[in-house]
Amino acid sequence: MISNTRRPKHRNRIRIMMMNEREKNMVEITQKEAAEMLLQHDSILVLMHKSPDGDTIGCGYALCLALRACGKQAQPVCSDEVPAQYNYFTDSVPTQTFTPQFIVSVDVADTQLLGDTLSVYRDKIDLCIDHHGSNKRFARYGIIEAAAPACAQMLTGIIREMGVPIQGAMADALFTGLTTDTGCFRYASVTAETYRTAAYLVEQGAQNGTINRLMFETKSKAKVELEKLAMASLQYFCDEQIALICITTEMMQAAGAVDNDTESIPSLPRQIEGVKVAVTVKQKGEQDFRISLRTTEEVDASQICAQLGGGGHKAAAGCSYHGTLEETIEKMVALSVKALESSV
Repeated sequence: MISNTRRPKHRNRIRIMMMNEREKNMVEITQKEAAEMLLQHDSILVLMHKSPDGDTIGCGYALCLALRACGKQAQPVCSDEVPAQYNYFTDSVPTQTFTPQFIVSVDVADTQLLGDTLSVYRDKIDLCIDHHGSNKRFARYGIIEAAAPACAQMLTGIIREMGVPIQGAMADALFTGLTTDTGCFRYASVTAETYRTAAYLVEQGAQNGTINRLMFETKSKAKVELEKLAMASLQYFCDEQIALICITTEMMQAAGAVDNDTESIPSLPRQIEGVKVAVTVKQKGEQDFRISLRTTEEVDASQICAQLGGGGHKAAAGCSYHGTLEETIEKMVALSVKALESSV
């Protein structure tokens, strides 16, 4: 168990700005400055978002490996259990117990995404490393690169600035973050820099073939069954430009699925020809739903989700809604239709 009591920070190399307790103004820094800041501290806690995906997990573990390579104490933490499918690099980071001097979040756009277990750290985050344009600027310092398709692309640069050799499990972790958040490099957000980063990681030993097979071509029987049930709920709206599927508690139980089995399902309805907005409504409680949007270039998913307090990227975003399943569907269809009409 890691204590949330923190020792005074070293302040001799990076100027620390005092911030009003009621309103924190995040100071934006560069990759080099982030690297220098990380190297100034000896015990660092790395926060990942709840319902963790490959990017937040890859970044959390890669950063801890880099810090440990520098002789520091570092531990990744998450409100939810990290899925076993990532054991090929997570097993390289045994648990450490310490009192953190410095707290970092990776791939976290909003402190609400930390989950209940890590809520104690919401107002204690020193450095935020993120690639979401909707980031809430909650940390004391931050490096936010909305143009980066994955946080792992940014972190690869930061670790290189730290002067730490990237190899073995660290290379695998970073490549995992990069490939999962880009859909195996299929999304329009992928840039030339993304391919250069991927090439560098492969040169450093990342097992790209094995990782891509595990992430995109390997499914449990429960996941296959859940995909079948979810697609059976498919509904079309707005001249079939909107495709909506549901994942209910009953479906999860019938398939014998776990939360991680839902991760790639939101991409399925977007694959249908002619669909511009793919909506996945996932039940979290009796009247609580998590919505995942995937859109084509004509529609901004983050703007739709922002209307319900969510956010994300232009082509992939999420939000929550409280109500019945029917009310949730009606709300999301209305917002999606409005977005489509505005894009014309």
